[in-house]
Amino acid sequence: MQLIDTHVHINFDVFNGELDEIRERWRNAGVVHLVHSCVEPEEFTSIKTIADRYREVSFAVGLHPLDTEKWTEEKANEIYTLAKSDARVVAIGETGLDFYKADNQEQQRSAFEAQLEIALKLNKPVIIHCREAAEATAEVLRDFMARRGKVRGVMHCWGGTPTETQWFLDLGFYISFSGVVTFKAAKQVQESAMMVEPSRLLIETDCPFLAPVPMRGKRNEPAYVLHVAEQVAKLRGVSLETLCQETTQNACELFGISL
Repeated sequence: MQLIDTHVHINFDVFNGELDEIRERWRNAGVVHLVHSCVEPEEFTSIKTIADRYREVSFAVGLHPLDTEKWTEEKANEIYTLAKSDARVVAIGETGLDFYKADNQEQQRSAFEAQLEIALKLNKPVIIHCREAAEATAEVLRDFMARRGKVRGVMHCWGGTPTETQWFLDLGFYISFSGVVTFKAAKQVQESAMMVEPSRLLIETDCPFLAPVPMRGKRNEPAYVLHVAEQVAKLRGVSLETLCQETTQNACELFGISL
């Protein structure tokens, strides 16, 4: 049984001094690869250091929508240059829209579209953060693809309704579920997890955030993606082995990972 955690932030200070032990736990849980997301390009060096240390880590570079007050043309050039600088960069992101915590909607859209352009130029997928902004995110993607061409990617830590989920499936995107899918009250997320076709399904922790049941309330870590897999398999009525095989294959295809 092999698992890929498609969204981690193990460069955060909360993990300092413990990564070797955390790695041992993720390996014991069957996690064979991690995709390390990026909140801002300034993280690139710390993320690259982790990838140098652990061969099973690929990573992304991008600017999170809640940091788009930092967006400049120079930032776009930096992301483009960094993404080209290392073959282990498998995606652009995380980018997207977050209207829950910020109201600079036009600034977010501008940064999002610019990062879609970088992804298109480099033929890399995008990791999309979308919170309280599903309609606007789908609108940006539809418009961009109509004008510039098709982009690939994943809706990470997905929390949308089945209707919203279908919008992004129709655009060709993968849908990734986090520990939220294990929460008792997350009914619409669970419904979405049941409807995604097997070829578009991914799983993640988004650690250190959103630890799944039965670890809820603790610091999240990559080993806990096993609990996400168990819940999604249960919801979909398939074996854990089948779920792991499907999501691992999907992650390899989207991010160009060779195990």
